[in-house]
Amino acid sequence: MNPPNAKPGTSVENKTGSWRTYRPTVDFKKCTKCGICASFCPEGCINIDPKTGAIIDYNYCKGCGICAKECPSKAITMSLEVKK
Repeated sequence: MNPPNAKPGTSVENKTGSWRTYRPTVDFKKCTKCGICASFCPEGCINIDPKTGAIIDYNYCKGCGICAKECPSKAITMSLEVKK
């Protein structure tokens, strides 16, 4: 049985990025727009902008670090999330 406040829905309706511990940051000067980070992202929250590079939707990013590990140009770094 679901808790009384739980609402079924897709991940689009249920933002999951708020419990992230580490946050990926893209250095657009290093990003080659190859799309490898987007292909390996298990949440599908990285899009490649042809002008700037990898754009991360932090509403859904869980901070797993796969994008940073797979980036061939090391344009993505992981740092401790700072909660405001």
